[in-house]
Amino acid sequence: MDRLIYTAMSGASSILSRTSVVANNLANISTIGFRADKAVFRAAPVDGPGHQTRAGVLDSTPASDFSQGPIMQTSRALDVAVNGKGFIAVQASDGSEAYTRAGNLEVGPDGTLTTATGLTVASDSGPIAVPPGTVVSVGNDGTVSSIPLQPPLNSVNVLGKIKLVKPDETNLVKGTDGLFRQRDGNNAVTDPTVRLTSGALEGSNVNSADAMVNMIGLSRQFEMHMKLLSSAQQNGQSADQLLSNT
Repeated sequence: MDRLIYTAMSGASSILSRTSVVANNLANISTIGFRADKAVFRAAPVDGPGHQTRAGVLDSTPASDFSQGPIMQTSRALDVAVNGKGFIAVQASDGSEAYTRAGNLEVGPDGTLTTATGLTVASDSGPIAVPPGTVVSVGNDGTVSSIPLQPPLNSVNVLGKIKLVKPDETNLVKGTDGLFRQRDGNNAVTDPTVRLTSGALEGSNVNSADAMVNMIGLSRQFEMHMKLLSSAQQNGQSADQLLSNT
């Protein structure tokens, strides 16, 4: 009886946790460069006195779906999409180096190249400063160049090179800020094989149809676990009644 209760209770709790993951994926279906989260669970024995006859469900190591999202052409000079594997390195709000696929770049109020959320884009030589009165372009290798709006118009100035990395995806973990970092805490090295597409953005890789189907399936599984708990309660009441009649 109690084993049924442990199984149904831990299963229902894990389903609620997985539902929040799927709901978060659906909420970010339009987020540029978003990588869908995966909910991974495992069975584990319940520790306690006596024999380990009970098992529960525990959250396992969180994971992300690193498959390529759809590429959308924007023709905007500061929009870049990462081709295949790889990430754009940025300076997170806590000062650490982090990685993103969101390539909708901006020029901040101080002239620094940033992400749409205001994070400084990293380079091999520090922040990239964009001078005023110039047109900026980004090459497929991450080189940022500017052309003045005043003569001479053929004067091209290289401002820096965006740090592009290709860390081992199994060593990456997503933070609460939506950025990826290496599990070992080290910064990834620049990878010259990573390429960008200028004038384009990568959309979220969340499959809306699959997410909705998962949400419906999780709802039905939760109802099943609730019925198991109800059955356990009814069985316990029947057992108590039989014992009271003896």
